[in-house]
Amino acid sequence: MAHGHHQQGNSPHTATHPDWADMIPYLERTAEVHAPLYTQALDWLRASRPGGTRLIVDAGSGPGAVSRQLAAAFPGARVVAADPEEALLARAAERAAEAGLADRLSTLRVELPAQSARLPEADLIWAARSLHHVGDQRTAVAALAGRLAPGGTLALVEGGLPWRCLPRDFGLGRPGLQARLDVLEEERFAGMRSALPDARRDTEDWAALLTDAGLAGASSRTFLLDLPAPLSPDARALLVELWTRRRDGFEDFLTPGDAEVLDRLVDPADPLSLHRRDDLFLLTAHTVHTAVRA
Repeated sequence: MAHGHHQQGNSPHTATHPDWADMIPYLERTAEVHAPLYTQALDWLRASRPGGTRLIVDAGSGPGAVSRQLAAAFPGARVVAADPEEALLARAAERAAEAGLADRLSTLRVELPAQSARLPEADLIWAARSLHHVGDQRTAVAALAGRLAPGGTLALVEGGLPWRCLPRDFGLGRPGLQARLDVLEEERFAGMRSALPDARRDTEDWAALLTDAGLAGASSRTFLLDLPAPLSPDARALLVELWTRRRDGFEDFLTPGDAEVLDRLVDPADPLSLHRRDDLFLLTAHTVHTAVRA
């Protein structure tokens, strides 16, 4: 599993196996722009664990950007960045060394849920937007729950709200483009999920899945990322990449009018493009679902 964040692909119905190595810059930029949201979530998690946290597993760590935030939020803990992709783990180790965290942040190659027994027993397991890349999510939740130490917390980041960055009518084409693209994104996501190995459809009631895995006190809380205009260069660059991926991935599914608007939005020479607009913002929300091993 790797941090998907915003589920990407080459079309609305393919790309169950993204090239994660090529996506490292995008994954890192996404995590960095979303850092205020993760800070809120990790502060909340830390406050919910008054007994202390010695070992954390970041399940589906990707290149380790959030692993570093976990290490910062829990300064007394060791962090294991766990992921099946060697290129992502190599980058996570590199980032840990750059931050002076090599003694506290290690990596582990593991494919979940099949290799869950390789995970160390942890006080906190964090799985952020990674379980949707596993065909059988119910089995994956149970596997992670089984690697918790007594009193340990499993925290899943799944769901929330789609991102918004422009007004409904932003002066190009027919109003409501972002909502129309959300529909295509949902179709693509459903296609990706159904094509995964061992795909199983479960109601995405994450609190219920945590309870069914034998954990107690399941609850959910949503955290907001609200970056008003004017955006930082990194946030603007992330939005340009998100829209470029949508233009390329949805090319065969767009009306001619919407395709023309997308071309203009990502064209740096266009005065109304994302590169130049003063009204660009970023608003989204991620939901964290937690439960504890009694």
